[in-house]
Amino acid sequence: MSFNTYKYIFLFIPITLIGYFYLTSKNKEIYKLKLSKLWLILASFVFYGLGNIKNLFLLLAIAIFNFYICKTILKNLRETNIKKRQLAFIFGVFLNVFLLVFFKYTNFFIAIINHFTNDTIKPVNIIMPIGISFFTFTQIACLVYIYKNEELEFDFNFLDFLLFVVFFPYLLSGPIVYCTEIIPQLQKNENKVINSKHIAIGIYLFSIGLFKKVFISDYLAQWADNGFSANELTFIEAWLTSLSYTFQLYFDFSGYTDMAIGSALFFNIKLPLNFNSPYKSINIQEFWRRWHITLGRFLRDHIYIPLGGNRLSKSRTMINVLITFLICGLWHGAGWTFIVWGLLHGFGMVIFRLWKTFNINIPKALAWFITFNFINIAWVFFRATDFKEAIKVLKGMFGMNGIVLPMAFINKLGFLENYNIKFGGFLANIQGNLMTVIFVLSILFVSLWFRNSNEMAKTFKPNILNIIFIGCIFALAFLRLSSTSEFLYFKF
Repeated sequence: MSFNTYKYIFLFIPITLIGYFYLTSKNKEIYKLKLSKLWLILASFVFYGLGNIKNLFLLLAIAIFNFYICKTILKNLRETNIKKRQLAFIFGVFLNVFLLVFFKYTNFFIAIINHFTNDTIKPVNIIMPIGISFFTFTQIACLVYIYKNEELEFDFNFLDFLLFVVFFPYLLSGPIVYCTEIIPQLQKNENKVINSKHIAIGIYLFSIGLFKKVFISDYLAQWADNGFSANELTFIEAWLTSLSYTFQLYFDFSGYTDMAIGSALFFNIKLPLNFNSPYKSINIQEFWRRWHITLGRFLRDHIYIPLGGNRLSKSRTMINVLITFLICGLWHGAGWTFIVWGLLHGFGMVIFRLWKTFNINIPKALAWFITFNFINIAWVFFRATDFKEAIKVLKGMFGMNGIVLPMAFINKLGFLENYNIKFGGFLANIQGNLMTVIFVLSILFVSLWFRNSNEMAKTFKPNILNIIFIGCIFALAFLRLSSTSEFLYFKF
């Protein structure tokens, strides 16, 4: 099930919310039975299982396995059996990583073997479970926490752990949460009563997220898709293609996150911040502090720091950065273009670190321009299905296929034909027009000068202006629900 559907908005959420607070309003005997948590688990199973019932059984099996690994670690911690504790931890992490690699990368490895050995090993018919990258990292982080801490911040029991794993708002595409953030909230009695403020802010965030997805992201998708599938792109077409995807991805994923945070708030669960106006960044390091924040946190805590972080030599630090971003690229997808995208960001981070050692300051506007264009160019590899497609777009962006302007400009700018600039067929390859330019530039303006949804939510008050605002953006999004598409990060 997806957030941007009629059945989620008008059936699933109302029924789940009413059932949950009905059960929490009952007497203490029902609290002992914890029916409200079972209700949320059942709702999450329905939410996930509607996509593929087989994947639901896999998710449940993985959750049960990780719970018993955690219990084994805790048992041997109390018995000070270090070897058994270490073996349980290593086995738990290994199996989680193995399953992720099996479902996500088996055919990628087969393709590599076939390429270098000229073999014809047939691809395996594997359907990757939606959300496996997210719930695998979530459970690995929990294993690490249990392994490293003698005193837990919460009561560790199966019901709360299972709800932590399968809670539907973040199950499919994050944010990547830590058990220390969610389980304590599940165990607070004050969170079991209706909180009108949380519901109001939840509706506010959900409406913004829905608008981002169906009114901005899906609208931009047409030009991005047309551009990447075209045979050739002129200069302006290529830049509009890349910019359309750059903003499509951001508004798609941040829109999902807003809806996830809003949905969780209905149940008094606060999820961590995942986006903070990343395209306002003036360097690549700042970008990764603002973009997919919970993924960056996981990579820092569980890959970069264990590798040594910046505690070792400068050269080793640079290697650690490159390894971390290589894994970041691979996490996003089984393909060479994702590897190149990850390494581009890794080298960008290395260059930025080296630049800082010279203590040379450049104007913020120029720093932003360099950073944004680097990110925009790197996204081309992220979106492209292969290198040929990526090179096609980049060739257009660097003017190798010429420049085409609207025929309406020929009277005043006709002299430009002497400089190999053509008129007519403007944006034909991406099926756009002047409104395409206006829309993309407007989205750039919104991304740079408007407050983001997190900042808006902090100052939210249920007054008449906000009610009108919510009503307008929800109505606009509602009108496009019939043409909704899947969220981009479902494939990751």
